Amino acid sequence: MLAAEWTVLQVFWSVLWITIFVLWIFLVIRVFVDIFRSRDLSGWAKALWTVFVIVFPYLGVFVYLVARGHKMAENDLAAAQANEAAMRAYIRDAAGTKGGPGTAEELERLASLRDRGVIDDAEFARLKSQIVG
Repeated sequence: MLAAEWTVLQVFWSVLWITIFVLWIFLVIRVFVDIFRSRDLSGWAKALWTVFVIVFPYLGVFVYLVARGHKMAENDLAAAQANEAAMRAYIRDAAGTKGGPGTAEELERLASLRDRGVIDDAEFARLKSQIVG
């Protein structure tokens, strides 16, 4: 019986307000994350921003976005770059390269050893086949 009393417009408005509320919650969480992630804010500044956002939620979030919105983007970029660098380091470590010399550098080193007479042609060919594959 309750469903019969709801019109399409009432369902639309309910869904719209729930969506706006969920977006608001995400925005507040994002502001708090940025407050505590910022390295350029002192502890007291973080505490003041937190109190300001808690006491005056709409005004606090709006003022924070206007005053420090550009820093939010910079913090996101720095975090993304740090994550990418960590991922690349992990992949290098897992692959076993660890930033060592590549194939071309190894072949150049072998060629210089052969040219100086340290190794002969047979040793050069054997080592070259190991490096190339």
